Amino acid sequence: MNEAEIKERVAAFLGEHDPGGDRLEFLRARFDAGLAWVWFPEGLGGLGAPRELQQVVERELAHTPQINGGLQGIGLGMAAPTILAFGTEEQKRRFLRPLWTGEEIWCQLFSEPGAGSDLATLATRAVRDGDEWVIDGQKVWTSGAHHSRWAILVTRTDPDVPKHRGMTYFVCDMHAPGVEVRPLRQITGEAEFNEVFLTGVRLPDDLRLGEVGDGWRVAQTTLMNERVAIGGAPARRGGGMVASVVEAWREHPELRSHDLHQRLLSLWVEAEVTRLSGARLREQLAAGQPGPEGSGMKLSFARLNQALTGFDVEFRRDLGYDDWTFRRSENVDFYGRGPGYRYLRAKGNSIEGGTSEILRNIIAERVLGLPSEPRVDKDVPWKDLPR
Repeated sequence: MNEAEIKERVAAFLGEHDPGGDRLEFLRARFDAGLAWVWFPEGLGGLGAPRELQQVVERELAHTPQINGGLQGIGLGMAAPTILAFGTEEQKRRFLRPLWTGEEIWCQLFSEPGAGSDLATLATRAVRDGDEWVIDGQKVWTSGAHHSRWAILVTRTDPDVPKHRGMTYFVCDMHAPGVEVRPLRQITGEAEFNEVFLTGVRLPDDLRLGEVGDGWRVAQTTLMNERVAIGGAPARRGGGMVASVVEAWREHPELRSHDLHQRLLSLWVEAEVTRLSGARLREQLAAGQPGPEGSGMKLSFARLNQALTGFDVEFRRDLGYDDWTFRRSENVDFYGRGPGYRYLRAKGNSIEGGTSEILRNIIAERVLGLPSEPRVDKDVPWKDLPR
């Protein structure tokens, strides 16, 4: 399939479905037409087409109802590719369509109070009881859990083997009895994150993704897609965080200085390098699942966002943020709002989706091939690890 054929399909689709009609029905029809993710298989929102043709679809449908990338980010960027890779046919058909249309929002139950940077030490237990699993544990830093219908969940099912084994991956029903969501207030005053307590939560075995004990391999698919979703998202030249900085520069010539000009030029170059590297990474994705290179994109994204928002506040000479009132966040927004909010929110970019320190280790070992750090606990059963 080529660009001309994709355009013909989009034109035929628009001839049958009115973008000015019901938004949800339009999105459902777009999924059914294979124009959600064109590289996904037919019947699952795609056409089995080359991944790069998705950009053609987005351009052709730019003025039609759109999905909410902020609210749906975890479902779109993390849950969907994991379900596609490891889900049964029934799971794919049950979850992918409402995930893409936004009818069902997803969150990610990975990090724990004692398993953040080293996710493999997680302690949330899943014990089999017939055709069900009983889940007990605590997760933390869970974005959007307060409005999620489903979650991707990694648990410990065998404590007698080393930490990277004995883990199993589930889809968790966030409305199940025993699931408790508590807000975590951030530096902005908002509670975009949460901690989630799981007490005697019963999940049927048909909500398991992948084989029992193979949860680490499934989780790696999620994490690599997550880093690409955060750091490698498509962006136009001069778009993203640098756009607001350049806009302020143009609007306030009286605040400019030679030193600030030189710094802005350097940040612009870095933003362009990051954007073009992201384009190259997305081309590589057409050959299969994302690899560890996505860690470099996410690392660059975090560093650049923090540098740009810091420059913006310094240039304006005003934090421009005076509302730290505790409130629930209804969306995830890196770029909108005022400069003060952007500055404060960017502080989390080097933590979420893998800390910058851990990503540097991944890049060093798995991209550059440098010697790995000594790990004395790799072959120790999880139950014997010091805690």
